[in-house]
Amino acid sequence: MEEFKKKIKLVSRDLKYKGTIMDIYDDTVEVDGHITHWDYMGKCDAAAILPVLPNGNILMVRQYRLAVDEWTLELPAGKLDYDGEDYLECAKRELEEEAGCKSDNIEFLCDVYTASAFCSEVVRIFVATNLQKGKQHFDRDEEVVVEEWTPENLKKAIYDGKLKDGKTVSGLMTYFTKFNV
Repeated sequence: MEEFKKKIKLVSRDLKYKGTIMDIYDDTVEVDGHITHWDYMGKCDAAAILPVLPNGNILMVRQYRLAVDEWTLELPAGKLDYDGEDYLECAKRELEEEAGCKSDNIEFLCDVYTASAFCSEVVRIFVATNLQKGKQHFDRDEEVVVEEWTPENLKKAIYDGKLKDGKTVSGLMTYFTKFNV
């Protein structure tokens, strides 16, 4: 592996855009003595949760994503509300807000970098069983539809290229493998 280790050094990071959920920077980077520029999106970590019903089906959420101009099928998820917020607390909040459920049986599933080429965001994914009814409540700018899916139909949607959300594919495939579903 030593042959892949170039000397890389961050020289400076200049804020170019400050948004409501992300900041965009122009990084000046030295790579083996050569100065170049890389784009960097500031960290906005998130949590996602895979809610499993007693019958083995999985609750998914469908919502419109302007960036891809589609209604995407996803795991319930959301960004951490403040620096230092616990991933598990965020996952519990999103489970209730988006899927209308609570759970007293939640466990860690995996961590995913969403776009490591330009962003340090980590999405921590959990699995929840023993679901109880909670109260669904969306953010003002959200419209979310909850759908129940069988594992077989979710696998088919992934293999057919119809389910494309990275955190969702990663979470589902990890769940299917870890729990032999």
